[in-house]
Amino acid sequence: MSLVPFTNLPNLKFLYIDENNMVMEPSSYTLIPKFQLREINFSNCITSQELSLELPTFLHYQYDLRFVDLSGNNFSGTFPVWLLENNTKLEEFILNGNSFKGRLRLPSVPNSNLASFDISDNKLQGQISSNICSIYPHLEFIFLSKNAFEGNIPPCLSGMKDLFFLDLSDNQLSGRVPEELIMKSLDCLRLSNNNLSGNVVPAILKANGLLNLYLDGNNFSGEMVNVDVSTFQFPTSLEEIDLSNNKLYGKLPRWMGNMSDLRRLALSNNSFEGSIPIEFCRLNYLEFLDISQNNLSGSIPSCVNPPHIEHVHLHGNRLSGTLSLAFYNSSSLVTLDLGENNLTGRIPKWIDTLSSLSVLLLRANHLQGEIPVQLCNLNSLSIIDLSQNMFSGSIPSCLGNLTLQTHENKIIQHEKVERFLTEGKTIINHSFADSYIEERIDFRTKSWFHSYGGNILQYMTGIDLSCNKLTGQIPRELGNLSEIYSLNLSHNNLVGVIPSSFSKLKQIESLDLSYNKLSGEIPNQLVELNTLEVFSVAYNNLSGSIPESKAQFGTFIENSYEGNPFLCGPLLNKSCSKADAPSTESTPSDDDEGEDNWVDKYVFCVSFVVSYVVMLLTVFIVLYINPHWRRTWFSFVGKCVTTCRYSTMGNFIVYHISKICA
Repeated sequence: MSLVPFTNLPNLKFLYIDENNMVMEPSSYTLIPKFQLREINFSNCITSQELSLELPTFLHYQYDLRFVDLSGNNFSGTFPVWLLENNTKLEEFILNGNSFKGRLRLPSVPNSNLASFDISDNKLQGQISSNICSIYPHLEFIFLSKNAFEGNIPPCLSGMKDLFFLDLSDNQLSGRVPEELIMKSLDCLRLSNNNLSGNVVPAILKANGLLNLYLDGNNFSGEMVNVDVSTFQFPTSLEEIDLSNNKLYGKLPRWMGNMSDLRRLALSNNSFEGSIPIEFCRLNYLEFLDISQNNLSGSIPSCVNPPHIEHVHLHGNRLSGTLSLAFYNSSSLVTLDLGENNLTGRIPKWIDTLSSLSVLLLRANHLQGEIPVQLCNLNSLSIIDLSQNMFSGSIPSCLGNLTLQTHENKIIQHEKVERFLTEGKTIINHSFADSYIEERIDFRTKSWFHSYGGNILQYMTGIDLSCNKLTGQIPRELGNLSEIYSLNLSHNNLVGVIPSSFSKLKQIESLDLSYNKLSGEIPNQLVELNTLEVFSVAYNNLSGSIPESKAQFGTFIENSYEGNPFLCGPLLNKSCSKADAPSTESTPSDDDEGEDNWVDKYVFCVSFVVSYVVMLLTVFIVLYINPHWRRTWFSFVGKCVTTCRYSTMGNFIVYHISKICA
């Protein structure tokens, strides 16, 4: 689509052509329109891969714009301050998702009409102009995130009376945060992923008008002090707090239990210690709790069971004890992440009361006993990690009944908030998320730990039972997990053959069966797994030819099969001829060799006894039939006895024989 046909429309006021494939005229082509627009939405229109795209020339001739959205087009060059200078009645200015660079220059003439200013996700640098507050005194929304701004946060932002939403995240800002900014009545204050420092705890205690506070990914330090709950008025307005990835320490503050409206709390990757406060049990509206990667100890309070809880992350602490009744009957719980702690005991049989559970992570604890079959009743379960524990017994065959379907509830659904124009009643396409806390998990697949979040987490499925003491055969029913992406059964004591039903795992990308006691041949049907990227059957007792090197199996190297001396094939530089192959005429294993030795000894003993008996019977029969030989035999025996009696050895033998028989 070209803009040329629109130039001869003098009455054109509103131009909404977002998400179209626009053809840009050459910069030498001067497009002088007859119209004066009030609103233009030109977002996500340019699909060209050119490194440098300039703004359309017709914008230089517009002087009455109220709403401008040029986001998501990869426009480049310096910041178009002329667009702000030419349109003094501008109310909404949206340039996010482009490649403007250089410093942020602002007009010299104030504009009291501008309410929303979004230049996020560009390449702007330098300090944020301190005169932004005087040039645009009535700003409600300021989005400057994902640039390279540095220096301090302008203190004047604390005095902007109409400010509603401030996002300065993902920059290189440093210094301290003005306390008045945190104490201001904002809907959202987002300063994530900068180099800000100082102690923000005192200001948080006074944030009585703030709804959502995101200070994660900075260098904030200080102790989260506990205060007297009976004499202090707490910031009850806060609904979301993210202080993760900082340098905060001390015990988790009990006063957070008084934040009656708190929905999401993230305090991970700090240095908090002590136990989980019992006061957290009063957070009845809590949906998301992440206090992972700290130094927390003690047991999980059994009362931690908010009625609306969906995501719980406690991994990477020193929590101990059993699961007891914590989270019992939490029908809303979607993610339970308790990995890398010191938990003991068994997985409780009431686990199937968590009817919405989709992600269960219990890796690297001291859990034991059998894997409960009640897990099979969780229809929403799609990711299971029970690795590095002491589970024993066999793998429940009913795990093959899990559908492993994708579920939207695995991630936090962020609703978009849209604004309405006062005039024209048109919905403005510019929107922002109602939350910036993202659900993420760590799961080992393809031999590495990967972090999954967003849509990738929504579609991820996997089972990891590695590094336990599981025995028995691999259930062939696991071949019914047609939607699984990763299956890890390595480092156990599994025996038997690899089920040929694994050829039905059409989505699998990682299959690890190494370090077990599996025997037999590798099913050649596995070459049908066209999505398989990582495959290992190393260190088992497998024999025969490895699968044909075609499709994905043509990408695997020798270490996928190492530690199986009776496997053969071109990849292993070992011929599979009958002279070398151990399959039917193969070299026996140690167990078989011992069994064959026992058989040889048994045959020898039986043969010897039978031969001895036959010889004696033959002698007796001959002596009975022939009297001459009988007399000669007894005469010979008598002489031998007489000779032995008079010898020293004979006396010795007779003495002992007589002593024994006495």
